[in-house]
Amino acid sequence: MGWIDLSTLKLISVMILAVSLTLTVSAASSKIYVWRNADGVLVFSDSPKPGAEEVEIKDPNIVSGSVDTSILDIKPKVIKDDYQVEITQPKNNATIRDNTGSVHVQGRIMPIFKQGLKIVLLLDGKPYQKPQRHSLFALRNIERGEHQIKMDLINNKGKVIASSPLVTFYMHRASVIKAK
Repeated sequence: MGWIDLSTLKLISVMILAVSLTLTVSAASSKIYVWRNADGVLVFSDSPKPGAEEVEIKDPNIVSGSVDTSILDIKPKVIKDDYQVEITQPKNNATIRDNTGSVHVQGRIMPIFKQGLKIVLLLDGKPYQKPQRHSLFALRNIERGEHQIKMDLINNKGKVIASSPLVTFYMHRASVIKAK
């Protein structure tokens, strides 16, 4: 399949414009005729018949749509790159009691994710697992004590475009040291 060169495209555009204008002019200048057929029924037509009378039209019939389309928003919705990231679980300064050291982290990103964006979870300043396309993380075997988490939203080039505030949580696990 070949490309259409610019001169051919211009020629086609001019021809379409000429045909459009011709149709508009012919519709505005056409005449209407009326007569009675053999059964006595009035017949209206744009072609004259023997015995037909031309109908005098004072104002041209202009049909306009009943819906005002000027108020419709037909532009595609543009998603802004002004993202906000928030960790919703665990809450800041929460105490997690789990002897396996498991913590479920959940976040919220606003507005809607664009395709290609990913979330990185930072645990104590270091990335935890690989970046992923959703904001749910399951942390496993977290040591006892205080920890900080943060979520970074990254674009397809790996650049951080939004970050959550730091959230501190405290992991409580049963001690493996036995009392003597």
